[in-house]
Amino acid sequence: MAEDHAGQSIPYPPHFFKRQDEGDDEQFYDQPRLVVHIDDHAIAAIGAYFQRALPQGGVLLDLMSSWRSHLPEGFPKAKLVGLGLNAVELAENPQLDERVVHNVNTNPALSLDDASFDAAMVTVSIQYMTKPVELFSEVGRVLKPGAAFHVIYSNRMFPTKAILAWQAADDDQRAQLIGSYFQNSGGWETPELEDVSPALGFPTDPVYVVTARRVQE
Repeated sequence: MAEDHAGQSIPYPPHFFKRQDEGDDEQFYDQPRLVVHIDDHAIAAIGAYFQRALPQGGVLLDLMSSWRSHLPEGFPKAKLVGLGLNAVELAENPQLDERVVHNVNTNPALSLDDASFDAAMVTVSIQYMTKPVELFSEVGRVLKPGAAFHVIYSNRMFPTKAILAWQAADDDQRAQLIGSYFQNSGGWETPELEDVSPALGFPTDPVYVVTARRVQE
């Protein structure tokens, strides 16, 4: 059993969060990658999900953000804060109102105020988290009571930077893994899985969402 910084046991063997490439993430992502990593149909499905699932007029956190946040065009928001590794990619994201360059694997503690966000999301990047329990705890801290954290994933990845547990799992097992992050970080309602993959009659990138709400205080 591994132990987190608070000394509480978490049921993951240490190798779960190892990667083929354990080199500096900031060097790996130093060169901007102004490309999308899922197909257009999957991107549209994510936008449609955000349209119905995110609170309109709210303060939103885009965790592990890049040059696109995939909110639908014109989505009404008070503020969208993007937190990511590459300053150039964040600067190229027209939907962001505030940009924070931060490596969550080096330091999962977020320099954001308690209970200051109406929703948070991480889009097709969950596979790169090496300290997910600590980070999910921090996301819970910065969310308002009852606010939701939306974890969107597909089957696309940089294989050398995805954790070994993610690579060894199928899509259903990945949902269970994300659910365990919520459970072990504490303070969340029961996570729910939704398959929002495009249903177009031909193969596209799949899209799944695991969501949980911060418990009401």
